[in-house]
Amino acid sequence: MASAQHHVVDPGDSASVLSPAFAGEHAWCNEKMALSTDLPDAVPLPLFFGDGGFKQAIDRYAETCGNSDRRAVVSMWSLYYFSALSIPYVLARRLAAQELPVAFDGMTIAVQENGLPRAFGVPHRGRNAEDGAEDGFEAIGPLLEQHLPQAVTKLNASGISAKLCWNNAAVYLDYALRLTRPPEGPDLAVFVRGCLPDGGVNPLCGSVRYVEEDSERVARRKICCLRYMLPGVQSCGKLCALPSQRNVQ
Repeated sequence: MASAQHHVVDPGDSASVLSPAFAGEHAWCNEKMALSTDLPDAVPLPLFFGDGGFKQAIDRYAETCGNSDRRAVVSMWSLYYFSALSIPYVLARRLAAQELPVAFDGMTIAVQENGLPRAFGVPHRGRNAEDGAEDGFEAIGPLLEQHLPQAVTKLNASGISAKLCWNNAAVYLDYALRLTRPPEGPDLAVFVRGCLPDGGVNPLCGSVRYVEEDSERVARRKICCLRYMLPGVQSCGKLCALPSQRNVQ
């Protein structure tokens, strides 16, 4: 995927804030993504997944879920992972024209006491990105190229399918892309086209689609995230791929 010419972003006066986009209603992103130097308890992602840290985190989260089906535990864990990664990235890219450095091997992760992801660390504030006409691919290109495939591989090795992982990532990419552009309109190209701009297979194709239901246009997953297997976890409602789970409270 081709990239534009970039320059390193000037942090300005707000040295503790990773992106100008993380302000106002989006200030919560400061708790999800920061400079690695501001997350002293974080560990490099390759080490986290390769040296037992991920398994320990899943074990801790499984305890809070009553040791439910392991697939559901890992899937739910990945939803926290993908939301904390994808939403801040897209907000910075589209609201501040800032391309954060999200290469898997260069990031760190900090987890909560219960094992769920708490925050990601990045090595620097990234680069200025030209804000032109986008079909979605341009906005999430670095995520697709440099992070998501590696993360999906690690999660897939823990017992959940790669298709489920990609669908879990897709719902947050869809949310963030629509949050930063008018939400109405046709399905986004990133979820419709079978090929990536470079000709490769698009793993997001078909993972989210929009349907008319009760005179309302709603998003619908292709594959269920399995959250219904976990005690005390709220249904994702009309987004769910399973008709039987859409009205469960």
